[in-house]
Amino acid sequence: MGEGNTPLIKSKIFNSEVFFKTEYQNPTGSFKDRLTSPEISYLKSLGINYAVDDSSGNAGASFAAYSRRANIKGKVFVPANASGPKRKQISAYGVKIVEVDGPRSAASTAVLEAINEGATYASHAYLPQGIPGLATIAYELVEQLEQPTGSVIAPVGHGSLLLGIIKGFEALLNVGIIERFPNIIGVQAKECAPIFSKNLGGQEKENQVKEGETLAEGVRVLNPVHGDQLIKMAEQYPIEFVDVEENKILKGRDELAALGFYVELTSAIVWDALKQTIEALPKPIVVILTGSGLKS
Repeated sequence: MGEGNTPLIKSKIFNSEVFFKTEYQNPTGSFKDRLTSPEISYLKSLGINYAVDDSSGNAGASFAAYSRRANIKGKVFVPANASGPKRKQISAYGVKIVEVDGPRSAASTAVLEAINEGATYASHAYLPQGIPGLATIAYELVEQLEQPTGSVIAPVGHGSLLLGIIKGFEALLNVGIIERFPNIIGVQAKECAPIFSKNLGGQEKENQVKEGETLAEGVRVLNPVHGDQLIKMAEQYPIEFVDVEENKILKGRDELAALGFYVELTSAIVWDALKQTIEALPKPIVVILTGSGLKS
């Protein structure tokens, strides 16, 4: 449906040149379309006509749009406190919503019942077919920047986005299109930061993490599917993780809006991460803006 090839916009931030990759300009308003497109195509190729997903919003909206286009019926299990506009978007595509009380993890548990009854789990976190779709972000950055990418900053929930970007740059490095791997910064909300915590202090530190309330609902993931893989890759490549305090998220949204970028609060956590790391990062710096503010 025209996913990908999103604009890369240059701005002057903190006396540095920073590029913003506007992933919220994908068809359903978030980067998730890049992974949903190949995933749904894969399910369609298998003749599957009914599937389910669990999501706090963006992945559910993307799943709803692409599955309906592919004539695959489905349900999306969402936390009851998920953003109203996201729930309305899912419903508009004609896909049934099942609201689940409790934290984000409760929706992940509830979807298992449908799977046990025979539904196909079209998980944006578990299915591997979406990762190559996300890798196209790295390919586009090489084309759009017309110079080596210095650093990339992106939010991390389950970690699919970061993993896809890493895999993309890894492929480019392996075939000699780029000569150095860029610095990668994964950003989590301090109220729920399992990858940041484990990378900092190991399993004991991760065990202390709680699924706290955060404005950044899209990264409120207590048990990230790709967490261990990302931490292992950080031993091989210049990958770091930072956390952002809750009182910095709204400020980030407003600062980005002042530049003309209207993003949802989950996406806005990148602003404080940029502020924390910009002095030490190789240039040029690319910041991934993941979801539209119209979803909040």
